[in-house]
Amino acid sequence: MPSPSPDPLRLVEATLEEHFAAMSLIHALGWRDTYKGQVPGDYMAREITDHRWVKVFRQNHKTGACHGLLLYSGDAPVACINYCPARKSDTDDGSICAFDNTGYEDWGEIVSLYVHPAEQGKGYGSILLEEALARLKAAGHSSVFLFVLRENERARKFYAAHGFSWDGTRAEISLPPDTVCVDLRYVKKL
Repeated sequence: MPSPSPDPLRLVEATLEEHFAAMSLIHALGWRDTYKGQVPGDYMAREITDHRWVKVFRQNHKTGACHGLLLYSGDAPVACINYCPARKSDTDDGSICAFDNTGYEDWGEIVSLYVHPAEQGKGYGSILLEEALARLKAAGHSSVFLFVLRENERARKFYAAHGFSWDGTRAEISLPPDTVCVDLRYVKKL
């Protein structure tokens, strides 16, 4: 008897409350898994809730400022990405960090990419990243950037494998009470 085929993958533009909730949950699970030991535990417990980003994603969809994509395996959301034209340095979108994007105004930006921790290693991040890059290129962007935590070696290797490289830009992110994380800007020509 043949083995059952894996659940089909499908890509969905985030437009509904259920999409925003799924993306927020994947973000929170990703944060808790990836940044454990790098971000203070009390900060994570207090700030990185399952619904922390729902309002942000809803507002992004409403204004068109940023686009979200969800990847489903069958009926289960397994990964998500957010991309847009480069954001201005001062954001009021619930982000914990604001970056100075002077000189990158015409670029595309990958704002976030998270895969559910139980679904990592299956190529889902690559599927979403390649789709977002194609959409940014189709929108007229010739280059794209993203920020990645310096200590996140796995993500840095992932982005390097997709043609991104560090351009020397660093941004310090202060997390209460006394933690400073460093993000690195990775860039790529489209």
